[in-house]
Amino acid sequence: MLKSSFSELLLECGTDEAGRGCLAGPVTAAAVILPVEFQNEILNDSKLLSEKKRNFLKPIIEKEALYFSYAHILPKEIDAINILNASILAMHKSIDSLSTMPEFIIVDGNRFKPYGDILFETIIKGDSKFMSIAAASVLAKTYRDKYMERIHDEFPMYNWKKNKGYPTKEHREAIRKYGITKYHRKSFRLLPQQYNLEL
Repeated sequence: MLKSSFSELLLECGTDEAGRGCLAGPVTAAAVILPVEFQNEILNDSKLLSEKKRNFLKPIIEKEALYFSYAHILPKEIDAINILNASILAMHKSIDSLSTMPEFIIVDGNRFKPYGDILFETIIKGDSKFMSIAAASVLAKTYRDKYMERIHDEFPMYNWKKNKGYPTKEHREAIRKYGITKYHRKSFRLLPQQYNLEL
């Protein structure tokens, strides 16, 4: 069973990102403040849930959360500042967009940068331990998937509606065949070493 809070403070925000390992598209983060009494039997780390369950949970989280927000950091900025910094920036921007400031922040993973003077805790596998981080992981994943489905129509040959920009064999084969788009991350190894890609 996921825990409702880490700090016992009423306005504890959970934050998480999605799309860190992708070759194309944004890295997306969400921030969620849930009411203390929030419970949900299905909610878990978004990676452990089916797409159907994530899409089922999204409106429930948005309806029952006290506050929620999300933010995309696009490939150009990822290439400029690196994926770790972009992931943390996405989390900061998602917290920026909350309509109230949290009293405490819990972060999935082990890397974060101070957000103002608000205390925070990084928690490895936090998205499978705390409700608000799990909720943030679901929103980050569903909003990012929606973005990838939208840009799929612009470049259908990469099949982003299915692979969401992750380094699948099919995606890499399409990069080899068609080259790259404005949505690809040029700082990533887009193809295995045996192929040379003109950037």
